[in-house]
Amino acid sequence: MGTVTIGVSIAVLEPHGSRLQELRAGFGDAAAHGIPTHVTLLPPTEVEDVELPAIEAHLAEVAAAGRPFPMRLSGTGTFRPLSPVVFVRVVDGAEACTWLQKQVRDASGPVARELNFPYHPHVTVAHGISEEAMDRAFEELAEYEAEWPCTGFALYEQGADGVWRKLREFAFGGPAVPPQAGAPVGDTTLPAH
Repeated sequence: MGTVTIGVSIAVLEPHGSRLQELRAGFGDAAAHGIPTHVTLLPPTEVEDVELPAIEAHLAEVAAAGRPFPMRLSGTGTFRPLSPVVFVRVVDGAEACTWLQKQVRDASGPVARELNFPYHPHVTVAHGISEEAMDRAFEELAEYEAEWPCTGFALYEQGADGVWRKLREFAFGGPAVPPQAGAPVGDTTLPAH
């Protein structure tokens, strides 16, 4: 019996994911190629490897209650000086991501945990590099735009080499719900009753 480090995230669809990963590497972030471009739902969490089947069953339930929703990235933000991170902002889909991460970390579930910071969906493009390089990332991606339909999320495991590898994908169970006039886009992922 041993422990593994897992994470749950929404992958940034291609070609956007690879493009942002290359840009992140170009800014000097050495971890860029070991981290698929994503929006985090569960940050790195150490669990017993024997718990993985229960975690996968829980994630399947969360996904079954979810609905596809539009994701749109636009512009940059930063957590500095609190945390050395520059990110691309999630402008459509943020409410849906917030709902999903709460379900993933549900207190009655197998990966219940508190967060170090309030949840803020984002796509990291620079982390822990020089201030000058982070400034460059912030400026160069200020006009960045990408959008795609989010249809699920995935469970990842961090290897001993520091690289994150996908263990399993979880597709949403419900059909796409068209946004209602005036309703926030994130409302389309609320569970079916």
